[in-house]
Amino acid sequence: MAPVKPSPSPHQNRASMVVIGVLFFIFGFVTWLNGPLITFVKLAFTLDDVNAFLIPMVFYLSYLFLSLPSSWVLRRTGMKKGMGAGLFVMAVGAALFGECATIRVYPGALAGLFVIGAGLSLLQTAANPYISILGPIDSAAQRIAVMGICNKVAGMLAPVAIGALVLSGIDTLDQQVKAAPTPEAREALLSAFAAKIHLPYLAMAALLALLAVWVVRSSLPEISADSNAGDEARDGDTPPLSRIPHLWLGVLCLFLYVGVEVMAGDAIGTYGHGFDLPLDETKFFTSFTLAAMLAGYLGGLVLIPRVLSQERYLALSAALGVVLTLAAYATHGYASVACVAALGFANAMMWPAIFPLGIRGLGRHTEIGSAFMVMGIAGGAVLPQLFVQLKQHFPFQAVFLALMAPAYLYILFFALYGHRVGRKAPVPSLA
Repeated sequence: MAPVKPSPSPHQNRASMVVIGVLFFIFGFVTWLNGPLITFVKLAFTLDDVNAFLIPMVFYLSYLFLSLPSSWVLRRTGMKKGMGAGLFVMAVGAALFGECATIRVYPGALAGLFVIGAGLSLLQTAANPYISILGPIDSAAQRIAVMGICNKVAGMLAPVAIGALVLSGIDTLDQQVKAAPTPEAREALLSAFAAKIHLPYLAMAALLALLAVWVVRSSLPEISADSNAGDEARDGDTPPLSRIPHLWLGVLCLFLYVGVEVMAGDAIGTYGHGFDLPLDETKFFTSFTLAAMLAGYLGGLVLIPRVLSQERYLALSAALGVVLTLAAYATHGYASVACVAALGFANAMMWPAIFPLGIRGLGRHTEIGSAFMVMGIAGGAVLPQLFVQLKQHFPFQAVFLALMAPAYLYILFFALYGHRVGRKAPVPSLA
């Protein structure tokens, strides 16, 4: 990356926060459409749970394959132009998904989601380290919490929007499809339903393209990753990535965190349907999880770093995740679903704490280290797919517990010890 001004002014920082806040809103809206899209494709394409859950699998796997290439792109373009490019790629993916979903070509729709994920991978590889190094690293979780509020407000709106525009009356439609007198009548109903997704996704594609132009032309300053504020390592002292164990422990931590976040958000509708709750209710369950996450972000914004360090808040959040997972297993129906939704509160401040802890002290390796961290988002592909595969053979509540509890326990380990492994400089006590 070309030499850049390392220390933006306070005014530039505030303007940058606004621009990045808009980007995090886009992250949230696009990402949290996956939950209701699972409900949509199950009916529109007549799929079982395993095939419907290819939606989050394909979306999140794009991060695994494209995060490292994204870091190489950013070294050539800079963060600002890279963010614009990411938005434009997302626009292409949204248009492709809208077209293929309308004509009910499922592989094409999945390809569209993969392209959207590719754009998000580029966007996140730039935006997350950008907001982390925009100020002191010790308060990075607080800044990311502000971004998280933008993200989760959008996430709450996404299921409501697609529920109103596409999924309204889905229980009635499901009954009509099952009662259709001929295969032709059934196909006509499904085609009409699938066509409802077309206009919303084309509109989203147009908006993303306009945002790409806006970001590139905005006053957003370039910031060098080498200026990672608060890093205790100077470039000359930074060891190779292979000798920075806290980064790799952080990648695994982020992998498991995104897995449990997607389980609590995108899979909550399927979880609720396991209790035979109606589709017209379960299609909105993702919004409940996102509302809990918003509350968690607000709490983190107030408490970090004034009252609690980001490490301690992460540890408390992981412990709460274990408690709520056990409570979900011990209850039934709406009470169990409420415990799953409440996991949103526990999950809220995990990304804001894990990401800066993982890239702390990387110096000249910040961009590539951030790319590896973003690759961890692939956990959102793996855990939900394991859930739908295993629940075919075992009680779904037991499967949920078996996947979620160990993940939260590892996150607790990272908060208490893992982020310090291999680090030379002292870190604040959790006491």
